[in-house]
Amino acid sequence: MSLSPLFRLLGAALVSALLSASASADTTLLNVSYDVTREFYKDFNQAFIKHWKEKAGETLIVNQSHGGSSKQARAVVDGLEADVLTMNQANDVDILAERGKLIPADWAKRLPNNSAPYTSTTVFLVRKGNPKGIKDWDDLVKPGVSVVIPNPKTSGNGRYSYLAAWGYVLKKGGNEAKAREFVTKLFGNVPVFDGGGRAATTTFAQRNIGDALLTFENEVQLIQKEFSAEQIEVVYPSLSILAEAPVTVVDKVVDKRGTRKQAQAYLEYLYSDEGQELAAKHHYRPRNDKVLKRYAATFKPIQLFTVDELFGGWQKAQKVHFDDGGIYDQIFTKK
Repeated sequence: MSLSPLFRLLGAALVSALLSASASADTTLLNVSYDVTREFYKDFNQAFIKHWKEKAGETLIVNQSHGGSSKQARAVVDGLEADVLTMNQANDVDILAERGKLIPADWAKRLPNNSAPYTSTTVFLVRKGNPKGIKDWDDLVKPGVSVVIPNPKTSGNGRYSYLAAWGYVLKKGGNEAKAREFVTKLFGNVPVFDGGGRAATTTFAQRNIGDALLTFENEVQLIQKEFSAEQIEVVYPSLSILAEAPVTVVDKVVDKRGTRKQAQAYLEYLYSDEGQELAAKHHYRPRNDKVLKRYAATFKPIQLFTVDELFGGWQKAQKVHFDDGGIYDQIFTKK
């Protein structure tokens, strides 16, 4: 009987050790992102996991979820427990504050460059030899030209393409009426509306539908590698739109899961030299000027305009153009 207290102490020590082991078990993060960032975040996650292990001595597991940007954002609002959200437009982050109360309304102020660590722009992919002679936006609205664009109702890629075309007309001196007429013609040339950028790529490159694909610049090298550069060429229009890619910690989730420290460090690492290098290697335009200069041969100079400049910001653009009953719905109904 005299050994009983000893056994109890040993038992308590064993339980404590088990709890300690459990507490130090791998921490997981979930990055919910848009359709075409799979390859970039696959590499970035490996780099960050190594960095965090060296810095904090903690082993991390980072999971990824990808799809049409708006669908992904709505999934988080509906309960998908994302530690971080990495989108391609501010509007798909704003809904986490507006509808889900998951983040503060001023989320964009928490990291540099309005919390957008890298950018892209909308370019054209055409068939080898460019048989339709597509060189600029005007060529996309000609009769007999078929253009593949993902659905702007579900895809940030599609919304950027829509606004790029609209902005092109305004920048060339046209008014809102002319821009609406132009975009109506453009979407009249769209044979099928896929839910996201990757599905639209499959439609164009694999199913051989369309004379041109409107997509992000960062997709070009991947598409050419996957579907053969001998079959597809890239065309840079005379001007296009700046596609900023905002990121945020999902406050209610990280506070519930106890992962705020790791999630915050994950996003901050996107701004590090290594994070910016990885972004550039995956053909996203880095914010770091030194890194951007090193990749000058990769990123062709192009005149860019912003959503804030021509549309009064993403919230206004969403309400006017993409909300139910907005201009896009009016155009699509007529199509």
